[in-house]
Amino acid sequence: MIFTKALKQIMDNAELVVNPSFDELRKMSMKEATETKFGSLAYTTRIKGRSAKHTEIIEDEPTEEQKKILQDVCEHLKSKKLIQLDRKMGRNKPFFCRALVSAEYPHIPYMWGKMLFDYEHGKKPDFNTVQIPDWPEIQILADAKSNITIVLGSDYTGEMKKANLRMAMYRTKQAGGLGLHAGSKLMRVINGDGKIRKKGILLFGLSATGKTTLTCHHHWLNSAKREEVVIRQDDVVLMQKDSSCLGTEDNFYVKTDGLEPEDQPLLYKAVTSKEALFENVLVLPDGKIDFSDKSITTNGRAVVMRKEIGFTNTSIDLSKTDIIFFITRRNTIVPPVAKLDKVMGAAFFMLGESVGSAASDVDPGKSRRVVGTNPFIIGSLDEEGNRFYDLLKDNPHLECYLLNTGKIGDGGDGPGEKITVHDSTVIMREIARGSVQWKKDPDWDYQVLDNCPEVDVSKFHPDKHYSKEEYSRLTEALRKERQEWLSQFKKLYPKIRKSI
Repeated sequence: MIFTKALKQIMDNAELVVNPSFDELRKMSMKEATETKFGSLAYTTRIKGRSAKHTEIIEDEPTEEQKKILQDVCEHLKSKKLIQLDRKMGRNKPFFCRALVSAEYPHIPYMWGKMLFDYEHGKKPDFNTVQIPDWPEIQILADAKSNITIVLGSDYTGEMKKANLRMAMYRTKQAGGLGLHAGSKLMRVINGDGKIRKKGILLFGLSATGKTTLTCHHHWLNSAKREEVVIRQDDVVLMQKDSSCLGTEDNFYVKTDGLEPEDQPLLYKAVTSKEALFENVLVLPDGKIDFSDKSITTNGRAVVMRKEIGFTNTSIDLSKTDIIFFITRRNTIVPPVAKLDKVMGAAFFMLGESVGSAASDVDPGKSRRVVGTNPFIIGSLDEEGNRFYDLLKDNPHLECYLLNTGKIGDGGDGPGEKITVHDSTVIMREIARGSVQWKKDPDWDYQVLDNCPEVDVSKFHPDKHYSKEEYSRLTEALRKERQEWLSQFKKLYPKIRKSI
């Protein structure tokens, strides 16, 4: 009740600008903006990314210190002007979201509002988020009981976005499903009998693993034979007990680092539209954007419109999930793809593994692990893994795969072999078609490629890159890493914990 009372006090005492139109928000945000050559707007924020280390999840009662912060926020906002923006998350079984943001930062409600759907008049908000960027310290308080989040000291739009998605994932778990930090797409492909197979696909992945690239890719499907891909979501889906996944957002909030037209044609077309909105990208004097520049941050972002991305339609849901890919980026012995059984699928969900990059807070090359590749989990991580396994077990049709987008052979006898975007997208396509042959890996319990159309499987064999001794050393080191990570989850089903 403390957060609910504080929210009421804030709304009673502040001067509210209620639900301005997007045209009005655009005009209000011009003081923060630089116009690009495309006619789009770009904003530069003080905080360049999500403040995970300053986020406190409150599942029981707030501490005395947290209560004091709420009191101070209420006092600070007396007679202050706030923009109130109400939006809808999802189309089927939607959540309703209310943002209250300091009026000096209209780019936040403008960008966030563009990601979601029009509010339905008269609906009570399910989630409320108050964002006060001019607070002297960064602190985020997320109260799970009231579904209220207070964001202090950050002017980063992603903090508003994730505050609402965090609550949606928690509410979904409470209802027996699971909120997943994953992209989604639908593939219609030709199987060996010449019949169309419809496959709902989820893609998990940490920053810099290629999740958005692979989610927003066409896979060179054969449209003449009625094959097609339909992109659904790039960030968060809400899986139900029957494996269907509800979408959450209309438009996409994508990373712009290194965007170029050859490898990412769909996204590049969308970000060069006049309707895109940018955050923390370098706009040159002539209005061009340098997507390769890292002087501002490696976490440049753009809100891009669904209608500007090829291979989308108005649907955001999957009626059924068939294939799950856990995308990792490792550089030594992890194969381009591995087929997992249900228990190992749950184990790799818990491992959520990759290596550090310039886009993460882990040193490049070092192991990085986040359960479910989801840093927005409220509640027990063990429970999250058990629930994921239960969903797999209750839906026997679900298939799980580990997909490596890094390389094979780093530090070996030669230069190694990069796993290209072409390799990964073709492998995904052929798995959906059912045209991949597998064999058991002698050192792990999963299956690895024996044959895949258009991919030279032999070049990814570790014995081409390492001596037997070095391969054995790397295998045991990775096994130990994985076992140590899983062993910390004492309430995780034992068979998952012991599966590696």
